[in-house]
Parts: sequence; structure tokens; C-alpha cells
Amino acid sequence: MGMAEFCFVLFCHEAKEASPTENANVNHHLTVPKLRQYNWWIHMVIFSLLLLSGQSAATLLGRLYFDKGAKSKWMATLVQTAGFPILIPFLFVSPTKHGIAQSNQTKPPSTLILVSFYTFLGVFLAAYSMLYTIGLKYLPVSTHSLICASQLGFNALFSYFLNAQKFTPFIMNSLFLLTISPTLLVFSNDDSGDSNKTSKGKYVIGFMCTIAASAGYALNLSTTQLAFRKILKETFRVVMNVIIYQSLVAMCVILVGLFTSGEWRNLRREMKEYELGNVSYVMNLVWTAVTWQVFSIGAIGLIFKVSSLFSNVISTLGLPIVPVLAVIIFQDKMTGVKVVAILLAIWGFASYIYQHYLDDLESKPKSRIVNDVSVVERA
Repeated sequence: MGMAEFCFVLFCHEAKEASPTENANVNHHLTVPKLRQYNWWIHMVIFSLLLLSGQSAATLLGRLYFDKGAKSKWMATLVQTAGFPILIPFLFVSPTKHGIAQSNQTKPPSTLILVSFYTFLGVFLAAYSMLYTIGLKYLPVSTHSLICASQLGFNALFSYFLNAQKFTPFIMNSLFLLTISPTLLVFSNDDSGDSNKTSKGKYVIGFMCTIAASAGYALNLSTTQLAFRKILKETFRVVMNVIIYQSLVAMCVILVGLFTSGEWRNLRREMKEYELGNVSYVMNLVWTAVTWQVFSIGAIGLIFKVSSLFSNVISTLGLPIVPVLAVIIFQDKMTGVKVVAILLAIWGFASYIYQHYLDDLESKPKSRIVNDVSVVERA
């Protein structure tokens, strides 16, 4: 018998005579990665549902706001950020164990860095929220969705430079399909009459504002992901802090704009002239604020768990959902183009999920090797 064969037999014999405690440790180390994997998928599904539901509801409420006679751009922008107080209770119930483990490995950022970061995000959020509002007011919904889809391309570009995002064939296919899907909505006829209500000058302004807003939103996502990797601890509490503090700064900036522009003087008359009544006007604003915060939790949560590009992919997936809900709520006409757009969006989403499935399969052998090595070292 050779030396190698003798060592192998000896190792197997010792493994069989291992104590029950050691065997339990082996099973424990093999089980933990599976639990973490299931936990990751559960969180991803929850955050995706929050993003899609929040985005769809907020977009429909925003459309309802303008369709029923409201005109204030600053108020429509304010409600996109003013709902953050409902998230404050989560700061007191969020888990901190994971954060304690992370704090031993990463030096906490200084107060100056955190204040600068939250101020940057807040001012940026206020800027592109106003640009989105202008685009939604001056453009048909289908055209607005078309331009919003460009945020996926902007995000891919920023993620490549800021976060070293890797592009595989499945991800490229997903990006292509999720960009083409909302593009098809521009050929739908349900908004054909809306463009006639806007002058050519305002149409161009709406187009340029929506392009700029898409680029700003994409840069915000990529910057947030970079911050999670470089300066922020990866905890649920930090996710809540990012949403709350950036929304607080954005709300202050928007309030300054609201009072400086003088639109606040017309809010009382706007509420009285609202076609659905005073109560409906207030409820529209309240629930728009709530649904935008639901969207923010989903978007930031997906950045925290996956990446900014994945968060944007889910957001783009939700763009064709709005026309479907509009058929139910506003009795819009469902066309064949909309059906094709929705199918393409589902295909693109499935392609991206399949890439993550492949990455998960590839990571399993590596995690098993690491666990086996750690067990042998402890034995």
C-alpha cells in the first residue's frame, strides 16, 4: 500500500470514529449556507414586491392627481419624499446583531461623511423627483414610460464604472428586453390624444426633464450601492437611515421651492376645484406619500441585498404593469402592443433571475470547500 493510500484510509477511519459533537458541527456548517441562501431569496422577493407595488400605486395616484384638475408640480414632488415619518418606528425594531458583527470588521464612517452623503442623496432626490414630475405632467404616459426605461442603460453604465458590474450574456439579454418592453408602449394609441394638449415647447421640456431624471435616478442607485460597499454597515437599520435622512433633506429642499415659487398660495383653491372632492384630494396626497416610501424600501433593500442594477431591473419590470392597472382602474384600452411589452418584460426579468441562479450554483461548490476546510482545521 502506497503512502497516499495509507493516509486516505487513516483519514477515513478517523472520520468514522469522530465524536457525535464533531459530526453535528459538520452538519451545522453545511446547513448554515442553505439557510442563508433561502433567507436571501425570501428577502429579494419581499423587496421586489414592495418596489413593484409601491411604484405602480404611486404612478397611478400621480396620474390621477393631474387628471382630476390638480396643477401644483411642487406638491406632486413633495409627496414623493414626505412620507418618511412612517418609517421611523422601524428604527426601534430593526435587528442589530448583523450590524455588530460588521462593525468589528469595518470602521464606522465619521459624522461629517454621513452628513455629506445624506445631503448629497437628498438634494439629488429632490432634483430628479421634480424632473420626473415635470415629465409626467407634460408627456403622455406611454412616452414617459419609454424615456424612464433609459434609466436601466444609465444604471448599467454607472454600475460598470462605480461598482465594477460584470455583464454576462443573460444580463445583456435582460437589459435589452427590459429596455425594449417599455419602448413598445409608445406605439400604443391610448395616449394619442394627450400629446395634442401640450405645446411643442412643453413637450420638449418634458422629454429633456425625464431623460435627466432617469440619469439622476440611475446615478443615485449606483452611488448608494458604492456607499454600502465602502462606508456603510450592511444592516436593516442603515437601510432605514438612508431612506429617512435622504427623504428629510429632499423634503426640506422641495418645501423651499414650494414657498419660493408661490405655488403654496394656490393649494387651497386647487383642493376646492379638485374633481373628486376635498377628501379625495387629501387622501390622494397621503397615499401617494405612503406608496413612494414603500417603493423606497424595496429599491434600497434590493441595492442592499443584490445590486443597484438589479434594483433598476425590477423597477423597469414594473413599468408595463401600470398600463395593465390603468385598464382596470381608468378603463384604458388594452392593446396587443401592451401585451407584447408585458411578455418581454417578464422574459427579461426571468433572464436576469436565471443568471443569479447560475451564480448561486457556481458559488455552492466554493462554499462547501470553505466549510470542509474550516471543519478539518477545527478537528
